[in-house]
Amino acid sequence: MIQEIASRLAETKYIRGILEHPIDLSEFRDRRTPRLIAGLILMGFSYIIGWPTVFALSILAGWLHKPLIAIIGCPMTYGFSYVVFFVGALLARAPHYMALLARYIIGVLFRKLFYCTFKASP
Repeated sequence: MIQEIASRLAETKYIRGILEHPIDLSEFRDRRTPRLIAGLILMGFSYIIGWPTVFALSILAGWLHKPLIAIIGCPMTYGFSYVVFFVGALLARAPHYMALLARYIIGVLFRKLFYCTFKASP
């Protein structure tokens, strides 16, 4: 059943293109650009301003008996951390690298499926 699904998927233009033109991962070995480094730093910074700040605002709201600090501050801080993360991801060209990695993994998976299919058949 898996081979049948794989063979039907392999008939699609996308999978055929991946199998006919294999992807190499040499782009990951290229020198890191300042744009990539800045994007990765922003992505890491978003984790620092995300949950720890929400935790600190919650503690502060409880200590000062002012729940509006947590009610308003926590979602705003968490939303801001998402914005910082997505800006960093765009700077680091994460969609490009994820698409490249996905195409490579799909190619490896389909080659293994077809190798097992042809090897198992008499």
